[in-house]
Amino acid sequence: MADGRVRLIAETLGRLIAREVAPGAGGDLDQRRRRRARAVREAFERLGPLYIKVGQILSTRPDFVSAETIEELGRLHDRVPAAPFRDFEPVLAEELGADWRRLFRHVDVEHPLGSASLAQVYRVRLADGRRAALKVQRPGIRGVVATDMALLRRAARLLVTTRPRFNAVVDVHAMLDLVFEAIGGELDFTVEARNMERGRAQAAGFDHLTVPEVLLATPRVLVQGLAAGRSIREVAQRSFPADERLAIAHDLLAYMYRSYFTDRMFHADPHPGNVFVEPGRGAFLIDWGMVCRLDRPMSLKLALTLINIVENDGDGAAKAWIEMGKPTQWADISGFVGDVSALVPKAATASLEELNFGITLTTVLGHSTKRGIKISPVVPMLGKSFANMEGSIRCLAPELSAAEVLRAELADIVVDLACETLTESHLARGVVELLLTADGSYNQARGILRDLSNRDLQIPVDSRKPQATNPTATKLFYGMVTATGGALLWRAGRRRTGR
Repeated sequence: MADGRVRLIAETLGRLIAREVAPGAGGDLDQRRRRRARAVREAFERLGPLYIKVGQILSTRPDFVSAETIEELGRLHDRVPAAPFRDFEPVLAEELGADWRRLFRHVDVEHPLGSASLAQVYRVRLADGRRAALKVQRPGIRGVVATDMALLRRAARLLVTTRPRFNAVVDVHAMLDLVFEAIGGELDFTVEARNMERGRAQAAGFDHLTVPEVLLATPRVLVQGLAAGRSIREVAQRSFPADERLAIAHDLLAYMYRSYFTDRMFHADPHPGNVFVEPGRGAFLIDWGMVCRLDRPMSLKLALTLINIVENDGDGAAKAWIEMGKPTQWADISGFVGDVSALVPKAATASLEELNFGITLTTVLGHSTKRGIKISPVVPMLGKSFANMEGSIRCLAPELSAAEVLRAELADIVVDLACETLTESHLARGVVELLLTADGSYNQARGILRDLSNRDLQIPVDSRKPQATNPTATKLFYGMVTATGGALLWRAGRRRTGR
């Protein structure tokens, strides 16, 4: 299998090169760029699921992909001709048992709901009469993806060796790790099922948003509730009352904000094909194979970045962005602050019809890479997620402002973050950190006393300026106050609950 994949990749690259040097490859510069970008997109589609994911990631990186290529990669699709149902029957038998048919009253094998390089989806009626969707993995696809991962690892090592300055800003290995992790949920449907269950719990607090229920899951078979309606790109805005249309769009965007800032697990691919809507039933968010996660510090810094954008504070947005990354030795911080300060006023008040908030994030990413600021690869994935959701919402409510929705949700988000900070685990961590600091200070004090007794203590004094407050002592003081207060709150909470 590996030899076959190598040959296919070599042939695909050969075609790309042949197009560039062919006699008919002329035309003006703009035509050549568009032709090259289209050929790259077609190559990714030909190579299959893993390369499609890589292409989707690249579509979020204006820092090293041309505008024409980004536009083409944004059209990447993972649709392949439907295979006969008999090809999937062995998978169903291996996953569900030889008598798998007893689980279904009917399977619509003639009209698949979807056909992608990883799986095929069918409309079914369960034995108890419920309508559902049956997703079955293509036979042998795991081996293909595993081979492609190994080949991409080798290519990454070569790139890192030959382009160290590029890697210092982009972190090729980390970007690949993120791609591989993202596709892992699509290779193991039990992972996708867990993502759906968590996403469904997150959506429970929204009146106009639903994540379908998981009914059965194995590594290669997934049965879930059937999403109502049609793709959000296929419905007419006039099909919905104005207030319902705006309420659905608001809930979709508010849900994503909470995914980023409080839940810290977000749907990485909410394009219009994964958002179904129906009048009276709201929106359904499907296809949870590709999700990403944020740690708490990253989500807080991201929240601060977006709040500064909403508040039209370019300087604050730039500084918060830098906190999410790491400047290289050649970083141009002042230049980056100037770039962001010029961009932010355009995003602070624009509607989705006028400006894409997610694209604003990827534009900032382009500036930061150009200025030598390294950013975690999860940030462009977040920009892609945001841009896709905004593109979906634009189909239904283009007049909605992403900034206004953030302002409306901000109070609840901040309260949730504050309550999280006051949980027992966070307060306990603060107390432990205080004890460690106190223990270190005790040892330092012992050392000072020992030096005094030995007359070895030396205190440097700068006579040119007044002695400033000791920053370590200041931090220790405020740390003691905070941690002591936290410990008292923790103890009071335990007493109140009788634990």
